[in-house]
Amino acid sequence: MELNFVWLINVAALLCGWAFVFWFLKRVNEWYYVGRVGKVAYPPLPPGDMGWPFLGNMLSVMKCLRAGDPNSFIYNLVSRYGKTGIYKTHLLGSPTVIVCTPELCRLVLTNEEHFEPGYPKSMSLLAGRKSLHNISNVEHRLLRRLITNPISGHQAQAIYIKHIEEIVINSLDEWACMNKLFELFTEMKRVIFKVMTHVFMGSVNDSTFSTTQNLFYDYFEGLLSKAINIPGFTFHKAFKARKELVKILQSILDKKRMRAKSDDEHEGKKDMMDLLMEVEDEDGQKFVDEDIVIDEMLRTTNLFVVFREAKVDISMNGSHTIPKGWKVLVWFGIVHMDPDIYESPQDFNPSRWDTNIKAKRGTFLPFGAGSRTCPGNDLAKLVITIFLHYFLLNYKLKQLNPKSPLRFTMGLMFEDNCLAEVTKIP
Repeated sequence: MELNFVWLINVAALLCGWAFVFWFLKRVNEWYYVGRVGKVAYPPLPPGDMGWPFLGNMLSVMKCLRAGDPNSFIYNLVSRYGKTGIYKTHLLGSPTVIVCTPELCRLVLTNEEHFEPGYPKSMSLLAGRKSLHNISNVEHRLLRRLITNPISGHQAQAIYIKHIEEIVINSLDEWACMNKLFELFTEMKRVIFKVMTHVFMGSVNDSTFSTTQNLFYDYFEGLLSKAINIPGFTFHKAFKARKELVKILQSILDKKRMRAKSDDEHEGKKDMMDLLMEVEDEDGQKFVDEDIVIDEMLRTTNLFVVFREAKVDISMNGSHTIPKGWKVLVWFGIVHMDPDIYESPQDFNPSRWDTNIKAKRGTFLPFGAGSRTCPGNDLAKLVITIFLHYFLLNYKLKQLNPKSPLRFTMGLMFEDNCLAEVTKIP
């Protein structure tokens, strides 16, 4: 009897010990980060959970991503702390505030005086110091003005349309000729990458295209990884891919310069790289080669959040304070899926736009807002428009598993990569 009693006491002590360790570890980040500013911050810091030491809440975010619903991380915060639209947390190694209402998202994106780019270290290192994501607001305005015409100008888009139409039509015909199921998402990624490759640097051979595509996927996966440049880590693989991409694109740049000097017919066969090579600022200075490689690669990245950092302590509408130096995630993905803004947001319903009523400010942010709005938004819309035009008029799609579960890997997709069959309409 005494042994059983001693055993119960030991088990109880062990459980209490584990409970205390759990309680202590869950509060380390709160004490360290919030404790330093909480007493002096007015208005108070947003509600939220700072997570575990070092890890923060990354495990919870990754779980939501793997489940195919990144917004469920926000829904969990809403259920715990109410629909405040602003929450504190700890992500990617930094104390962070998430904003997720139209008003707050737009406020952060358009307030250059108090917010600056705050992208993760991995993205900053892989992008390079002169990328659109890293430069100051003043530099960004200058660079944006210089590259807008080569990317989205009428003359440039008139050139790109030919590339895009040819690739889209050929790809759709190939799919229809397969007469079998294939992974539509995998093929769509290939088509989009081929479009961007041709638009950016013209026609390349199959070997170069395949190599560039594989390297870019490795590079892309490392953008939000832990910046550990040691073999075996995602960031190291991405960093190696970046070096190889630079070599390939540098070689193409060199060939274009040689051809431009000797080929008079080249004038009518330009791509985006050609146009960017010709851009000059007020002082007659042209882009250095790395600016032309790297900026375009980063332009094609698209996330469901935008990263900023508070330059000073700032009061958000008089209700909460964002401390200086904290990261700010503009989580516009949740805005696009808010049933109070869009009826049945999970449904794909193009007719919701038939009324010609423009979305209210801050409720539609696929390309960001303010002076740092994605300069390639018109080009992206052009690609989508051309693809849908030819697809809807001439082809039909039969999906094998319409109820296939979703997953998230830098974008929402079906678990089976949308196994489907495409046939041509007679």
